[in-house]
This record gives sequence, C-alpha cells and structure tokens, in this order.
Amino acid sequence: MNPKTLRICLVEDDELMGEALCERFEMEGFDYDWHKRGKDALLALQRRRYGIVLSDIRLPDLSGEDMFVQLRRQATDTPPFVFMTGYGAIDQAVRLLKLGAADYVAKPLDVDALVRRIRELGSHMTPIGPGELVLGASSAMRGIEQMLVRLAASDSTVLITGESGVGKEVVARHLYELGKGGSTKPFVAVNCAAIPETLLESELFGFVKGAFTGAAKEHRGYFEQAHGGTLFLDEVGDMPLVTQTRLLRAIQERTVTRIGSESPVHVEVRLVCATHQDLRQLVEAGRFREDLYYRINVVNLRIPPLRERREDILWLARRFAEEQSAKKGGVPFSFNAAAERAMLSHPWPGNIRELKHCVERACILSDRTQLCPEALFGDAPPPAPGAPITGDTLIAHIGTCEKCYIEEVLAAHAWRVGETAESLGISRKNLWEKMRKHGIAEPGKPA
Repeated sequence: MNPKTLRICLVEDDELMGEALCERFEMEGFDYDWHKRGKDALLALQRRRYGIVLSDIRLPDLSGEDMFVQLRRQATDTPPFVFMTGYGAIDQAVRLLKLGAADYVAKPLDVDALVRRIRELGSHMTPIGPGELVLGASSAMRGIEQMLVRLAASDSTVLITGESGVGKEVVARHLYELGKGGSTKPFVAVNCAAIPETLLESELFGFVKGAFTGAAKEHRGYFEQAHGGTLFLDEVGDMPLVTQTRLLRAIQERTVTRIGSESPVHVEVRLVCATHQDLRQLVEAGRFREDLYYRINVVNLRIPPLRERREDILWLARRFAEEQSAKKGGVPFSFNAAAERAMLSHPWPGNIRELKHCVERACILSDRTQLCPEALFGDAPPPAPGAPITGDTLIAHIGTCEKCYIEEVLAAHAWRVGETAESLGISRKNLWEKMRKHGIAEPGKPA
C-alpha cells in the first residue's frame, strides 16, 4: 500500500509525544492530523475520512473511550482505532478491544512496532467509508446522503432537481457508488442539452450500419452502454418531445431498438435523471410529457443552492484547496480570515461550480499559500467588514454561524441534546430554543 493514501488521526495532548510521533509519520511518508482534544478529533472525523485513529486513552476533555463510543454510535463503520495507554490502564484497553477497537499499545511506545502495525491496518483500507462526509457538512446534504444510502438498496428511478452547478452529477455518482455492485458496473452520464436534437436519439438508442448517411458501422447507444449499471440523464427537461416518447417506451418495456433495426435489445439500467427546470411547469406548457414526468419522478431529490446552505461553503472550499495542493505536490493552501468572510458573503450564483473554479484559479495564480480575498475574487473588492451578506444583516450572519456550529457539535455528540448542551455551556432548554429558532433537526427527522 502506498503510505500517501493513508491519513492518520492522532489524538494526543502530550506535546513531546505528539511532536515525536508527527516527526516519525513524516519520515514514513504518512499523512496525518494532530488533535490535542477529543472533541476536536470527533469533529474532524465527521468531516473527512481517516485510515487509522491513534489516540491516547486519557485526554483533557473526554476520554479516548468516550470518543470511540460516540463515533461508533454515529456510524456503522469507523476507522480502525489504536489506543495508547499506560500500564495502569491495560484493563481499560482490553475492554476497548471487546468494543471493537483494532489494537492498543502500551507506553513507553515501541515506535517501530507501532509503525508496522499502522501499515498492517492501513493495508486493509477500503476506498470509501460510510462515515465519510461526501456531499457536504450542512444538515440538508447530510440528509441527502442518508437518503441515498436507503435508495442504493433499490432500483427506483430518481429525479434530481436543483440549479445549475449545485452538484447533481456528484449526487448521482455517489448513489451509483453506494449501489449493488458499486463501481464494478458502468456509469454513463449524458448531458441531453449538449447533444444536437438531430443526434440525440441515435446517441441514446444506437444505430445499425447503413441506417443513415454516415452510419459506417453499428453503434451501441448510451442505454446499451449502461446495461447492468446506471444511466444518468442530465438536463432531461431539454429533451425534445419525439425523443421523450422513445425514452418512455424504453423505460416501460426495458428494451431499445437501434435506428434502422427492427430487433429490440433488452437493457437493465438504473435510471437517474436531473434538471434545473421545473418539469411540472413544462408539462403544463406542453413541452414535457406528463406520463414520462410521472415515470421518472418516482423519488425526487432537491439539492438546495449553495446560498441556502452556507455551512458547506468553507467545507467545500477546503476540499478544493486540498485537491489543488495534491496537484502541486503537497503545497498547503489555506484561507485567511478575510478570505473566509468574503466567501461566506459571496452569493455564489454559479453554486459549487463557481466556488471550485474560484479556488482553483486562486491556487494557480497566487504566489502565497495562504489565500486572501484578492486571490479569490481578483479585482472585485471583497465585502467590507460588517457588510450585509447577500442582503442579510450582521445579526443574520451571526445566526448562520451559530446554526452551523450547533449542528457540528450536535453531530459530534450523536445528536444527544443533553451532552451537546453541556459541551456548549448552555442549558438544555436554551439549546432546544436555538434548534427551534434555526430549524435544526437530526438528518432524516422533522424539525
């Protein structure tokens, strides 16, 4: 296993030991994050995927055991936990093994043996872990992730709606990866708006040799290419009525007939459609078949625009910065406080696509690793401190930050209100009032 693919979450409050371990991890080529408090580690484990957690049992805010138990309650699959303990806590470490921990090491540490154990555990890593946040940190996107887990067990047709750039194809691909067979089956993505109307039918359903001028050889359409897997039809609202009729027949009969042929071909596909348009309005205007609308609208997933889920802005920006860092050989790009305020203040009309391009451009053109507002937005002046956030007042901005933080702490405590209130230093009643005020609810449950 390439050690660069392994990220370690180190939880250790002892400065000398933490620094020594980090130096050794760097020598070994391991990627790592070092946290000195259990609560900080819990939040980090929710935001990104780690291959291994190496944690001291005794921590200043909560024990390693409490952290491990809380994480296990939040997800069915957690990274392998290796606990570091003194000889006086061996019994506790053994109890943790019974609860599902991978291993424990006694202090003083045999670092060589620890590295060997880390490599051994890392060799069994899987590509994607159920506990990883894939789509976003906001409650809306976590709710969609949970919905996708349930949908993955079925073959129901899914309609994904939302503005351009909100990540509809990312959601479709995540559903595909969660499905039966995972990435061993084909995923075929088609942008119906990008294909000329005269070519769309031949591209979707295929054609035989000689079917029309230029058909020099037979062609398998997208339906046949996706057989056994997932066919993603993006911008299905732009599909012409004639093609809609053939699409409806293909869905109903699970067969397609190539242009120029009379022999139907059986196809089994999971159909996922997406559009930025209101299909109900298109039906009323006579531009979209009503029977097709009901066929593809079995399950509707609406992805909110980025301006409605500001909790995701910095989460996504940091991921995009990490991607650019990897492309540049590990250059550690980050954002200063002014840049973060500017990103939170921007309306992002282009949604995630605009944010990604903004971060990518800044990482390429900036001569500094810490990005400022000018690097992100060019000559456009950043919003002044205290300026309205897309029409909101400073109070509204503070409320947005409060909502984001409360949701993070709730998630870290598995949505147990009592523990969360204690961690925030407020009463249980006060927390309930704030949750009601901000419309905060556990994903999958009503507010």
